[in-house]
Amino acid sequence: MVSNAQSSILWRQVWGLSAVLAAVTLSWMAYGFYQPKILQDLGFVEMAQGLGILQGFMGALAEPIAGGISDRVQHRLGSRLPMITLGVVLAGLLFVGVALLLQWHIPVGIRWIIPVLMTLWVLSMIIFRGPVMALLMQAAPLAAIPKANVIMAMLFGLMGALGPLLKMGLQSAGASLTFLLGAIALTLGATLFYTGTPQHNLFPFTKMVQPPVSLGRMGAIFGVGLGCGLEINILLRVFPQSFQTQFPTVSAEWLTAGILLVSALVAIPISTLTTKVGVKLSMLAGLSAIAVCVGLMLFKLSPIWIIGLFIIAGTAFGMVFSSQISFALKMVPPGRSGLGTGLYFGGIGAATAILSYLLQQWGNLGGMAGFLLTVGALCLASFNILTVKYPPR
Repeated sequence: MVSNAQSSILWRQVWGLSAVLAAVTLSWMAYGFYQPKILQDLGFVEMAQGLGILQGFMGALAEPIAGGISDRVQHRLGSRLPMITLGVVLAGLLFVGVALLLQWHIPVGIRWIIPVLMTLWVLSMIIFRGPVMALLMQAAPLAAIPKANVIMAMLFGLMGALGPLLKMGLQSAGASLTFLLGAIALTLGATLFYTGTPQHNLFPFTKMVQPPVSLGRMGAIFGVGLGCGLEINILLRVFPQSFQTQFPTVSAEWLTAGILLVSALVAIPISTLTTKVGVKLSMLAGLSAIAVCVGLMLFKLSPIWIIGLFIIAGTAFGMVFSSQISFALKMVPPGRSGLGTGLYFGGIGAATAILSYLLQQWGNLGGMAGFLLTVGALCLASFNILTVKYPPR
């Protein structure tokens, strides 16, 4: 028997949001693959190393601001769609602009315009990523969001699992065609998002009062995002490299793909479990399991044990992914859901930039250093999850 909460999920809207997420994921993959190559080809060798880190820290500031602005837009206009539309259009146009410029021989004196356009593209993606996630609150009751999020979890896991193959396709396509395809993907995702539901029924929402959110609560949400982001980045970027000696014929990229594939396969049972035990407990269990997996990097394990460890790691990642949006939305009043998702994803952006900086400086973060950083991230996230209560509704 289907519960009332689950039966009230607006599945067509959820599929539309998932289409946008798929387009965003593909666009980020294309951007992450070609950004350093393009900058190096244009002569910005040092910038190629640091621009991504700088953009990560910029995103950490811009995500909450964009989310807060989307709350105000919704309060005044009754919808977040104008801001989402603005972000999608800007991102698509900038992708096309970069693709066209790369077709020409750009004079040395104006080559700086490419990294500027790339940074603007990152900011345009930020404009609509958090607000799109915040719309889940209007597509499903809070209690059912882990169930509604299962489609996004499966899509993200499957696209990540196909990442090595997709990158091979991107490499053969070339930078210009890839960026054009990225713009097309964003356009198609937005089109599916808008046309999947009749216009008069597209996320109906009554204007709500926007109660203030304390600095302590905002810091806690950001802190959870930072802790989760550090653990997830270590799991996907450092953890697989530690087992290369046992699997010399398999690249770290494919090992990471294996973790993401497991997360996609377990998405449905994990969403059911998360709905039953609660978002906070699911996040704590997932983060703790990730820390244990990273800790086991310190030991020499047989291949069969490593395979089991990767299954546990993928399941743990799935638990965190299934819970994170619901957690961010529950931590703020309904009228501030954009701020909640923006703070959480801002923390993840800061974590990605921090780990990228450490890897750039040290070259490797395996062994004890990686484990200690993971434990610190677990403590940071767990403290804020356990000490800050949900606001009254």
